[in-house]
Amino acid sequence: MADDANTLDLNLDLDYGPNLGTKTDYRIGAIGAGFIMRDVHLAAYGEAGFDVVAIASRTPEHARAAAELRGIGRVHDDWRALLADPAVEIVDIAYPPDKQFEIVREAVNHAGHIKGILAQKPLATNLADAAEMVRLCTEAGIVLAVNQNMRYDQSMRALKTLLTRGYLGEPVVAQITMHARPHWQGFIEGYDRVAILNLSIHHLDAYRFLFGDPERILVSVRTDPRTAFPHSDGMAFYILEYADGLRAVGIDNCFTWADHGIEWRVEGTEGVAKGTIGWPDYPAGSPSTLDFLTKRRPDYWFQPRWPEQWFPQAFIGTMGQLMKALETGSEPEISGRDNLKTMALIEAAYRSAAEGRAVAPAEATADLGLEVRA
Repeated sequence: MADDANTLDLNLDLDYGPNLGTKTDYRIGAIGAGFIMRDVHLAAYGEAGFDVVAIASRTPEHARAAAELRGIGRVHDDWRALLADPAVEIVDIAYPPDKQFEIVREAVNHAGHIKGILAQKPLATNLADAAEMVRLCTEAGIVLAVNQNMRYDQSMRALKTLLTRGYLGEPVVAQITMHARPHWQGFIEGYDRVAILNLSIHHLDAYRFLFGDPERILVSVRTDPRTAFPHSDGMAFYILEYADGLRAVGIDNCFTWADHGIEWRVEGTEGVAKGTIGWPDYPAGSPSTLDFLTKRRPDYWFQPRWPEQWFPQAFIGTMGQLMKALETGSEPEISGRDNLKTMALIEAAYRSAAEGRAVAPAEATADLGLEVRA
């Protein structure tokens, strides 16, 4: 296959991994000790050799258990004490989105030693709070990045490479279909926003990563009859409309009884790519997949594979891109400022569902008097 690919000028090195800088020894302070921090963030950082020097949690015994499991030398009984720790250069937050604002607001008071923050997604429960967090960090000179980790899923990065190289031509239609029942965290039960804010945000941000910003979004939602707490958007169904005619469709079915999975497909004028996301079978785990066909070799489906997985290896990339930004003085790939566009898309999605029409993200930013730039 390699010889055939070379004669057809196909580069099968799809650059699916993170692009780390040369300095990866920034000292990390972890806030949170639940599953996503203990078993995903910290597992990824251990594999990459990142230096986690301290941890704190709402439940100190959980922090101590995570520290023992992952070899972290210092445990703080309160996140405020961790922020005041002069050894911490990067703060990694894995707290509920309605709690992150308070942490960031306190962190900017320690800008002398805190250089960067990696916040969990969603950055906040609404665009206004997210914008204020970005403003606070900008004024303090702290680099803010957001853990939109699906951008570092290996199949998404490989697909981005195919699109950039033109192997698929001009994108015509894209699809993400999720049929997987989330285990909603307890804190979500207090929100009036469920599926779009906490799950569809992965797919909406991935579409932004792959194709840029849409002109409008059209959304329909319904309740999930198996979700016990009050909610409106238990499931979400949406279409992103792009100026060049591309339509990107999402079906986030949180009700499914069986056969859990996430599938995606992109068709272009010169080829088609399809694949799966390896998340739903965690912790056993399996890598995401990619198959693609291009008119440069119209009779052959290429099926590159890799051993890395979305959980946990993608999280090397989300922290790594922040470290690289600090090293080079550049904007992170997933900066807080860029993430305001994802949050604006979330606001537009909820407005579309409520009003039954396609809504431009610019409407949400205009309401707040925001000028969201790249």
